[in-house]
Amino acid sequence: MDWGNHKDILVFVEQAEGKPVNVGLEALAPARTLAGLTGGSVLTLVVGTDNAAAAEKAAVLCDGVLSVEGAAFGDGCTDAFACALEAVVSKYAPAAVLAGNTPLGRELTARLGARMGLGSAQDATALKVEDGTPVWTVPVYGGTVLNDVAVDTVPVLATVRSGAFSRPEVAAAAAVTAEAVDVPDEAVRSRVLETVQEISEAVNLEEAKVIVTGGRGMGSKENFALVEELAQLLGGVVGATRPAIEDGWVSRAHQVGQSGKIVAPALYIACGVSGATQHVSGMSGSGYVVAINKDEEAPIFDVADVGIVGDAVQVLPLMMEEIRRRRAE
Repeated sequence: MDWGNHKDILVFVEQAEGKPVNVGLEALAPARTLAGLTGGSVLTLVVGTDNAAAAEKAAVLCDGVLSVEGAAFGDGCTDAFACALEAVVSKYAPAAVLAGNTPLGRELTARLGARMGLGSAQDATALKVEDGTPVWTVPVYGGTVLNDVAVDTVPVLATVRSGAFSRPEVAAAAAVTAEAVDVPDEAVRSRVLETVQEISEAVNLEEAKVIVTGGRGMGSKENFALVEELAQLLGGVVGATRPAIEDGWVSRAHQVGQSGKIVAPALYIACGVSGATQHVSGMSGSGYVVAINKDEEAPIFDVADVGIVGDAVQVLPLMMEEIRRRRAE
């Protein structure tokens, strides 16, 4: 792929309540891969009214931070953020622009692509390089198919799914450069007048260190309570497969897989999970996988570090009893 004079990789890191959104920091990992192709640096762009905290977090994960501050960015107005991104892209001419696959990340990359006539890969879960060309893995049809997408326009645009990539290793803090961007009144065609906090179950699967997931093999909603009990005992988070959610055993916020959350905990315990491709691709980045299934041919055992052939409904009480006994010693 011909990058021309475009070398650096720009990553837009979104903020929430003054803190960087995790998926934006995760996007710095594929950015480092792309920088290896172009021979450039990884630059982080933060935009807001007070970027100090976000810039500090990003500075130890990249080669440089570009900070755009101003009152125009205080109400979450997408028009203002689009002006900032376009101005920075015009000035630095990056080889690629990445963002997290959030509503704002998708909106900004789509606007930039439309204005500059660029292609993009949305909701990417993996990145590989083929003959010098970056190829993104993008789930389609509800996660049932994984599509390879190669973007041949420069800068390459992509958004990445939360949990699909791990943050880069921490290094010495890079310099933070203030960038002044003027947002004309006529450029702002919409404003956020009020934000209403959604009342929903808070499930942070993406950042969990321990996840205990239950599948249809648990048999019933009553049996699924064993999964919740084990997760609580281990200080972890409850995950679920799509069939378990469709059967009404737990809310959709717990779904792990291509059509749910991509996770990478230190410990992943799969209980009564068969191991369908859509699910496995969503947890394959886990550090250590324990699988419990009564079918010894279940695909989940192919990715497990430890496999237990047995009925999870019978195994889990024994497992929890042993954990409690050892803790009491």
